Amino acid sequence: MSQASISEATPGIFSLVGVLDYVSAPALREQGARLLKASAASDCVLDCAAVEKSSSVGIALLLAFMRDAIAAGKTLSVRNLPEDMHQIAEVCGLLEILPLQS
Repeated sequence: MSQASISEATPGIFSLVGVLDYVSAPALREQGARLLKASAASDCVLDCAAVEKSSSVGIALLLAFMRDAIAAGKTLSVRNLPEDMHQIAEVCGLLEILPLQS
């Protein structure tokens, strides 16, 4: 069973943790949308340093969180993207649209 979570570690800084796959994604999707909408911060960061493993579902989650942030009138950037997610994004031609921090 996949274990994963998302939380607002500090105002505007969201921590994505665990294994991102088709089992964990639906709950993460709902929880992340709620957290982004409720956050008082207008500039948000999604920290992926604690992501253990990800399939392409993880990239789909990032794109969904980007849409959620836009809908809430916020910006969202991504930091500490794991190598497996980076490779998937590269193969899919998504590195240009993902708001990655250096």
